[in-house]
Amino acid sequence: LHLAHQYLPEHVGGVELYTRWLTQAQARQGHQVAIFYRRSAEGVGREMRAEGDVCVWAAWAGATPPTRRFLHTFRDPPMISLWEQTLVEFAPDLVHVEHLMGLPVALIRVLRQRRIPYVITLWDFWWVCANAQLLTNYDQRICEGPRAYLNCARCALARAGRSGLYPVMPPLAGLMAWRNCLLRQVMVDAGALIAPTEFVHRWYAAHRAPQERLVTLLPGMEEPELSPRTPRAGGPLRFAYIGGLSRQKGVHTLVEAFSGVLGDAELWIAGDESFDPDYVARLRKLATPNVRFLGRLSREAVWDTLAQADVVTVPTLWYETFSFIVSEAFAAGLPVLASRLGPLVDRVRNGVDGLLLPPGDVSAWRAALQRMVDEPDFLARLRDEVCPPVTLEEHVGQVEVLYSQILEENTPR
Repeated sequence: LHLAHQYLPEHVGGVELYTRWLTQAQARQGHQVAIFYRRSAEGVGREMRAEGDVCVWAAWAGATPPTRRFLHTFRDPPMISLWEQTLVEFAPDLVHVEHLMGLPVALIRVLRQRRIPYVITLWDFWWVCANAQLLTNYDQRICEGPRAYLNCARCALARAGRSGLYPVMPPLAGLMAWRNCLLRQVMVDAGALIAPTEFVHRWYAAHRAPQERLVTLLPGMEEPELSPRTPRAGGPLRFAYIGGLSRQKGVHTLVEAFSGVLGDAELWIAGDESFDPDYVARLRKLATPNVRFLGRLSREAVWDTLAQADVVTVPTLWYETFSFIVSEAFAAGLPVLASRLGPLVDRVRNGVDGLLLPPGDVSAWRAALQRMVDEPDFLARLRDEVCPPVTLEEHVGQVEVLYSQILEENTPR
């Protein structure tokens, strides 16, 4: 049984897509597989639908705005009841926690009471950082973690638009400390903590996650049958950005850098423009006529766009934990220009299958983009060194081995 904070079709992102890919592949292997996730909706209820051979339970117990989502970590009796019903009906041997944001810690307590082992995939930094992104709300800088939790309280107040309420910072810091104490216990009791990259493994090990539980498994992804990549003949050199359109993704750095690139080149930007319309308006104002905004793409359109691109860009300003677009680029045979930041350093080989660049440095990004235009032989060498990413089948096999080890450890002798 896979436990997620949200799922398709209401939310589309890396965690949601991975959960579908993994569960469908596990079902094809002959396992009984189900998903339980929280839907934001008024009232209390639960419904089941089938996605092929996978049962999907959507449960709701009221709308979940940010403040309520935070408080649900501590208490949410209706959701616990819905969870218990699902455990009785499905009777899982093991639970895979994809995310617990907006769900009560008591869900894990129920698993311990029923002696059901569980694993956790560390998809972001939420288990230590309530903001999940390690990016402060008050100055948009990368945070190194709690400092007596006062910085966490300051971040929470900034997110709520209450930055001036300094008297409430000490009690709010205490609440943040309590939250992390509860979540750390969840990590300690897990059968395994799956890190999607070595960077995430190292980061959590340095922030009091139990090192003996940490294991690194590079995620696989579902991909179509792709023909061998052949360079496009003629036309402008196409740079592609596919992902979220928000400040921490650094798209403004890319657009500003591209505005100074000389030669026959285009920049294609794909992403949901409704998430942060003010930011998208800023991007459009910075954009030159050879920048195209593609909007939100379907999975088929993502692969079609990659088939027409020459280089993929990842100009992020925060610590991605994996970045599926890097895998998609490599699967399509495309080199990647990425920020020299966090897990991307583990994934892109600088000067081999892409370039690693200073995050937010417009001049450095402009020089790299210009080099791709001016030096087609260099671009060809990068393309020749691109290696296929981990396949979904390989990843499913590794996960199954991990499950088996945990189940064996939890079998009474």
